[in-house]
Amino acid sequence: MSDPTGPDVAARLEALEGRLRELEDEREILRLITGYGPLVDGGAADDVAALWTDDGIYDVDEVYLDGSAAIRQMVESSAHQGWISGGCAHFLGPARVTLDGNDAVAVCHSLMVVNTDEGFRVRRATAHHWQLRRTPAGWRTTVRTSRVLDGRPESPALLRAGARGERA
Repeated sequence: MSDPTGPDVAARLEALEGRLRELEDEREILRLITGYGPLVDGGAADDVAALWTDDGIYDVDEVYLDGSAAIRQMVESSAHQGWISGGCAHFLGPARVTLDGNDAVAVCHSLMVVNTDEGFRVRRATAHHWQLRRTPAGWRTTVRTSRVLDGRPESPALLRAGARGERA
C-alpha cells in the first residue's frame, strides 16, 4: 500500500497550491482592472490612484501621468469632474492576463459612454495594455498604455502584444 503522505502527494499538493495561487493572482488583477471604471466614474480619486504603484505610469493618448499622485489629481480635476457631472461610464471589457512570477501583463478594450442631449453615445473605444507587479499591498499597475481604436497602428499593436503576454 502506498504512503498517503509520500512524495507523490507532496508534489500534487505543491502543484495544486501553485495553480490556486495563479487563479488568485488572475482574479485580483481582473478585479483591479474592472474596478477602474466604477472608481473613476465615482470620483474615488484615492482608490483610483491606489490601483497604481507610487511611480506608476498612466499613458492614455493625450494624457501622460507619472505617479499615483498625478493620477489622483486627474480624477479630482475640473475636467474629469465635468465628465462625471455630465454623466459618463467607463466600461472595461474582459481582460486577458498573462502571469510571470511577480509581474503580469493584461490587455482589454474599453468604451467611454457619455450622456448627450441626444442620449448616451460612445465617445471612444480604446485598447488598453496593463503592466502590473505584485507588491506587499497586492497587485498594482506599473504602466497602463491606452490608445483609441481609430485606425492608428499602435492601437492593435497594443492588443497583440498584451494578448501574447508581451510588454508594450
